Amino acid sequence: MSQGYSIELYFDPALENQILKAWNVLARRQISTQLIEIESRPHITLFSSPFLEPSKVEPLIKSFAAKQEPLLLNFSSIGSLPNEGNLLFLSPTPTLSLLQFHSQLCDLLKKEGVEIGEDYRVDSWVPVCPVAQEVPKNRMAEAFSVLRDLKLPIGGYAMDIGLVEFSPVREFFSFILGNTLDG
Repeated sequence: MSQGYSIELYFDPALENQILKAWNVLARRQISTQLIEIESRPHITLFSSPFLEPSKVEPLIKSFAAKQEPLLLNFSSIGSLPNEGNLLFLSPTPTLSLLQFHSQLCDLLKKEGVEIGEDYRVDSWVPVCPVAQEVPKNRMAEAFSVLRDLKLPIGGYAMDIGLVEFSPVREFFSFILGNTLDG
């Protein structure tokens, strides 16, 4: 049974591989395997909702993606959310282009009657790239230490936008930013 849907921003292969290395080191040390187990891929969640109609948003996202350019990203810090999921993440420097991209997406969704939840509203959204979930509290310091070895900042580009259902993750579609070709 679906827990919800997310619109996610995906990275160029080099940046994705750097983040996957962190996932794999955390898995080998048996700190966190959750993201690998649910078949996620490195991403920034732009929007999430328990209720969304994929066929309704697909043409919107396709059109939106065609009008965008790849976004330069620099992940410059490590953080955690103090919730029951014990999430560790890399945080991109919040550039004007990233914030405008998110804002334009939210405006588009609102025009179509999609409700934007509190965590994804323009004035409260925090862009993060998950690197570990369900980290045992007694292993958080070790997990932070592993992530410090990434030698931040790491940079690259956001290249695609897609819709997934979770969990496990099942991709409905993704579109290359700036691609005006029908595919």
